[in-house]
Amino acid sequence: MNIYYNENKRQFHLQSKDMSYIIQLVRGYPAHVYWGKRLEQGGNLDDILMFQERSSFSPNPVPDDRSISLDTLPQEYPQYGTSDFRYPAYQVKLQDGSRITELLYRSHRIVRGKPALEGLPAVYAESEQEAMTLELELADAYSGLAAVIRYTVFDAFNAITRSVRFINQGQQALSLNSAMSASVDFADAEYDYLVLTGAWVRERHMQRRPLTPGVAARIESRRGSSSHQANPFIALLRPDAGEEQGDVYGFSLVYSGSFAAQAEVDQFATTRVSIGINPFDFAWLLQPGESFQTPEAVLVYSSEGLGGMSRTYHKLYRTRLCRGVHRDQERPILVNNWEATYFDFNADKIEAIAAEAAELGIELFVLDDGWFGKRDNDTTSLGDWTVDRKKLPGGLDDLAARVNQLGLQFGLWVEPEMVSPESELYRRHPDWCLHVPERRRTEARCQLILDYTRQDVRDYIFEALSGIFLTVPVSYVKWDMNRNMTEIGSAALPAERQSEVAHRYILGLYELLEKLTKAFPHILFESCSGGGGRFDPGMLYYMPQTWTSDDTDAVERLKIQYGTSIVYPVSTMGSHVSAVPNHQVGRVTSLTTRADVAMSGNFGYELDLTKLTAEEKAIMKRQVSDYKEIRGLVQSGDLYRLKSPFSGNETAWMFVSGDKKQAVVFYFRVMAHPNAPLRRLQLRGLDTSLDYHISCLGTSYRGDRLMQLGLNLPHLDGDYASVWFKLDAK
Repeated sequence: MNIYYNENKRQFHLQSKDMSYIIQLVRGYPAHVYWGKRLEQGGNLDDILMFQERSSFSPNPVPDDRSISLDTLPQEYPQYGTSDFRYPAYQVKLQDGSRITELLYRSHRIVRGKPALEGLPAVYAESEQEAMTLELELADAYSGLAAVIRYTVFDAFNAITRSVRFINQGQQALSLNSAMSASVDFADAEYDYLVLTGAWVRERHMQRRPLTPGVAARIESRRGSSSHQANPFIALLRPDAGEEQGDVYGFSLVYSGSFAAQAEVDQFATTRVSIGINPFDFAWLLQPGESFQTPEAVLVYSSEGLGGMSRTYHKLYRTRLCRGVHRDQERPILVNNWEATYFDFNADKIEAIAAEAAELGIELFVLDDGWFGKRDNDTTSLGDWTVDRKKLPGGLDDLAARVNQLGLQFGLWVEPEMVSPESELYRRHPDWCLHVPERRRTEARCQLILDYTRQDVRDYIFEALSGIFLTVPVSYVKWDMNRNMTEIGSAALPAERQSEVAHRYILGLYELLEKLTKAFPHILFESCSGGGGRFDPGMLYYMPQTWTSDDTDAVERLKIQYGTSIVYPVSTMGSHVSAVPNHQVGRVTSLTTRADVAMSGNFGYELDLTKLTAEEKAIMKRQVSDYKEIRGLVQSGDLYRLKSPFSGNETAWMFVSGDKKQAVVFYFRVMAHPNAPLRRLQLRGLDTSLDYHISCLGTSYRGDRLMQLGLNLPHLDGDYASVWFKLDAK
């Protein structure tokens, strides 16, 4: 890991163990030279950029060199209005109404380590030896606008983080109307693009298409959150790139609000990728002396296909984005009462479920919605975080003690970003929600969104939750958020700052989460937004796992968990066994298959354990025991995706330990076929020289055989079938 600056060539060379990223100053413009496999420093890196005068339709901002046009120059942070007609990385409106700025190089500095981003989540370095950071300072002489573009390169990862801090060093206010976190210009357009799209209970499905001229790929959220519909990620892949071979370039945004990511192919078949806060309905007023920090984008290069890119993101996010005492700990097996009882429960019913859980070896009971206010349905009480004594006469502390006496930890569901119009809080403070004066307040699930731009609102929520966490032995919190933003306005902000509300909301949320997680470091927080509606790196910085989807059907979860794994580590995925017929799609799958899918994440159950048969209890007890044996490997091993549910009837993945001495392989077949062919599954990631014993088969095979010839699969009966194997090197 190094950052070199060649003053004669005005060239910066950022290196990690297998990757290079090169920037060159061209007449003050930071130009993008190269990103890919590592190039050795000291070789001839001259003349990579090519210059040629084009027609008058590509204007020349440098009077004495007509071969330079921003319309053709590959740039690091392109601007609007001075000859580049592609999408810019930022846009500013000045006091005089003009929108023209020209950020040119002013200075740079190279430092060891990775400075934190103020008020925003970001990947971190635990020591200065892990990373180096380049800061390029650019300035516009006319307006006084300055921008510091920050690049951090890591020693152990083929990754670069990028962000930008804007500073108004002029004498007049200006409006920042667009501020991407990163922009990269690729030299050609011979790529496919990959995005993750979906809907509620159908999150993060993979979509791969070839690039075409124009804005060939755009994925965005305008919902005030990263959303079920889109994930803040985009990748470019060479057409021949597959799961384990070929060049792949990933862009992931550490942000939980509205975002945009796109790939634009121009007239000369070059490609510009940009990612950042969605400029739609966004503006930020910068008074003289004020600054604005963009979220961080994490760029990953892989020469080993999508699998190589994913494993880089997994390890980086698992170990240098997630934080706290739970980061490296094995996650508890839990049971959640939501699908067992919904709102209809009392203390005795909860204790009965917990007692059954203890018999099965489950470690954590989570009390879901309905424990507070007058919450017998979803029409009331959000914001009133006091216990419902009709359901729980002894209070939460009594219930938690009863659960703890059974040997289980106690967890709790909350939805602190919301308020019900039918609540004491709303009656006292009707101005505390996001709203626009004199306009209808659109409800969703009978709730409105609290205005987290307001310090008094955040203080109220902190005090309300702290009062619970200080008096009840809560070890786990499921933090839910069940709607997107409408009527985005704040009574606490002046008219000229109303376009800042959505971003200020996210900043307020991050501030509150930082305060809570520091005050209660022993609590394992899990993020939820109707399932996976806010499964993004920003939330993982505060909460090291996320409820992957409200859809608990085993077949649907194959695509959801496979797509999620493109970016996110398995240790961040909550995955539970629920009752059948499934509550979302009505499908009936076996208890074995449901557990095999759920054991490919952070394992748990979401059903009424008191209604199980003796046979079901015996199966589940064995599942809990099996998961405890493989849990560390699943949650922290290297993931290899073997068969894609987006490509056919089969899905398979495996987890391999860092020393390659252990592995666990999962195989799923959706529909049974008559007189089906015999199947063999080729494994990956093993040591070719080691012999692996497979206990359930009572035999051993060399690693090279398992990867080249494959593992013979047993006959499976019926639809929705699965099997798994544990491999131990002898």
